[in-house]
Amino acid sequence: MAHAIRFKETGGPEVLRREEVVVGDPGPGEVRIRHHAVGLNFADTYFRTGLYPAPLPAGLGVEAAGVIEAVGAGVTGFTEGDRVTYTGSPLGAYSTERVMPVDSLIPLPDGIGFETAAAMTMRGLTSAYLLRRIHPLAAGDSILLTAAAGGVGLIVCQWAKLLGLNVIGTVSTEEKAELARAHGCDHVIHHQRENVAERVRELTDGAGVPVVFDSVGRTSYASSLASLRRRGLLVCFGTASGPVPPIDAMQLAVQGSLFVTRPALADYIADPAERAELAGELFEHVTSGRVRIQVNQRYALQDAAQAHRDLEAGRTTGSSVFVL
Repeated sequence: MAHAIRFKETGGPEVLRREEVVVGDPGPGEVRIRHHAVGLNFADTYFRTGLYPAPLPAGLGVEAAGVIEAVGAGVTGFTEGDRVTYTGSPLGAYSTERVMPVDSLIPLPDGIGFETAAAMTMRGLTSAYLLRRIHPLAAGDSILLTAAAGGVGLIVCQWAKLLGLNVIGTVSTEEKAELARAHGCDHVIHHQRENVAERVRELTDGAGVPVVFDSVGRTSYASSLASLRRRGLLVCFGTASGPVPPIDAMQLAVQGSLFVTRPALADYIADPAERAELAGELFEHVTSGRVRIQVNQRYALQDAAQAHRDLEAGRTTGSSVFVL
């Protein structure tokens, strides 16, 4: 019997329940996948709390890696036994196996293990579009990266160095500072005891940075805006501390004709060709060792509630996965 984590009402981690589920056979355009590892992402908590609405009762999770066990009618490009990874809808990755449409599947190279894939598909593709699609960064440019020791942060640090960028990262502890430095972060700012914007100005001779990549949200967006140079871009790609409040457009003018974007990964991998291009670049960096994926927390599926508690309390670094 297959098992899945489901919730019947929104709320805290305690609403998560492990249940036996009947998976069934794949229909047209679908496959059945047996998961070997499942990704744990902060966005999962948004569905659980209701910040991201989902019809209830619901499964949880959008990222996993495993092997195709059965293929439905009309499926091309995938066969039984193929190793795959994915990120994206529908919800339900927190499961031992599932049926899902093939649209989100990405062939997984033999050189990348299932845990690594589950730890990096969403984070790695997010890093890819941030650095390769959002803004024309050039070697020598400086960027500010919040949560530099997080799952996305550690990948961005490494990839940014490959592009010749100067990385300024924010962290909350010395342990996280050391981790960020070990992955290529050039300058670390302890945001709980330093003024982020003032420190950024010091590090950039008063100019500020052209781009800030901010995954924290409510508590960091103001300092992120204040860290930008004239006509700089704030990329709000996460809300770990809560949603970003409405931003007064006139304040963007007053602070230097600034730009703000709130991108979503789904819009950068909706086109299959672009998804394949970004995934190919990511996989090449990982298989070559140029980008290392840090899996620092491993949980059993039945411990999903504790995993969410750790995630929301800031006790995790790098990536976290459920091992099946």
